[in-house]
Amino acid sequence: MTTESVFTGLRVLDASSFIAGPAAATVLSDFGADVIKIEPPGAGDPQRRLSSVPPSPQAQANYSWHLANRNKRGMVLNLKSPAAVEVLKRLVEWADVVITNFPHGTREKLHLGYEEVSGWNPRVVYADLTGFGDAGPDARQPGFDLSAFWSRSGLLASTRDAGAPPTVPVWGSGDYTTAIALYAAITTALYHRERTGQGADVGTSLLATGVWATGTLVAGALADGTPFELHDRKAPANPLINPYRTADDEWFMLVASPPHWPGLTRAIEHPGLLEDPRFADIEGIVENAAALSELLDAEFRARPFAHWKDALAQERVTYSLIQTPEEAAQDPQLRANDIVVPLEGVSGLTETISSPVNLRGVAKVPAKRAPDLGEHNDEILAELGFDAAEIAELRARGAIPGTTESEAPR
Repeated sequence: MTTESVFTGLRVLDASSFIAGPAAATVLSDFGADVIKIEPPGAGDPQRRLSSVPPSPQAQANYSWHLANRNKRGMVLNLKSPAAVEVLKRLVEWADVVITNFPHGTREKLHLGYEEVSGWNPRVVYADLTGFGDAGPDARQPGFDLSAFWSRSGLLASTRDAGAPPTVPVWGSGDYTTAIALYAAITTALYHRERTGQGADVGTSLLATGVWATGTLVAGALADGTPFELHDRKAPANPLINPYRTADDEWFMLVASPPHWPGLTRAIEHPGLLEDPRFADIEGIVENAAALSELLDAEFRARPFAHWKDALAQERVTYSLIQTPEEAAQDPQLRANDIVVPLEGVSGLTETISSPVNLRGVAKVPAKRAPDLGEHNDEILAELGFDAAEIAELRARGAIPGTTESEAPR
């Protein structure tokens, strides 16, 4: 049974690799788009091996591959072979959307530049992703989320405690964030085409989304604002927004504002703090941050998290348990809201993470496994009009792999 959704009938050529570009195509596939992913011969997209690269969690199943490439059809195409040009041309003519993240210069050599692609299909939405943007001295510099999104944007320098060196953040987090920006660019262009009938050239960069994620601090710098020092948990800029530890060694993030202050004093059973002139207003709370954080530290360390969960909830003070990824994976809230969804067809992996885009009342396509390397070559080539003799000729000329070539692991 086929699930009809928003993009049923939309055709997407995913000529990108690693995470952000493919994940943007996956969001389209979640809503019914027919996505064909092309990979180079040999080992294919490097993301096929990402699950086995430290510090990725060790598991039997290739979970990262299925997360960013589910619901797609896959083919191997050697874009460096002259014989592949006709195949690529027919794929572009078939597509409504073409996604690529080849660097400028390389994409043109592989016949994936915008001018050539739009010449083959003027109505196509051409979506590209770069590390550092289309212009400037670093336009052709390769970028990953750890370098372009996290490091260059100012985000990584700001995401640490005072006195601590920069650390390695959760890799891929910038890619998945950027995937949503690229998806938004694509859907904006599709709406533009619906109104005008014209294709479009859209895109984003890891740097752009990284700066957007660091927007409050970078915008403050543009305003010549005076930055606060790096966060010091024992003397924070605002002790009402700070992590605290409980008696049973759980950590939670307190995210309170001045209107929460009376309720917080009741939750910790110190309502008399409302009469303390040091904490009479937000200016006093900030000025006496070290004293208040020390007091809160002592109170929260005196009782287990279960107590504080009830006490803070009763006073409607905002907080959250700081969960590990393993704890988050078992959080019932994720399944109640279809954040974690069933995955079909993968040994040792029964669930995956859904994209964060939802249309209430519109079903997403059930998640099915990502393709094996070159799994749908003959099927797709036949759909594009190549007969058996032509497919054999493409194999002979190295445009597609032979039938006996080994596949990459799922």
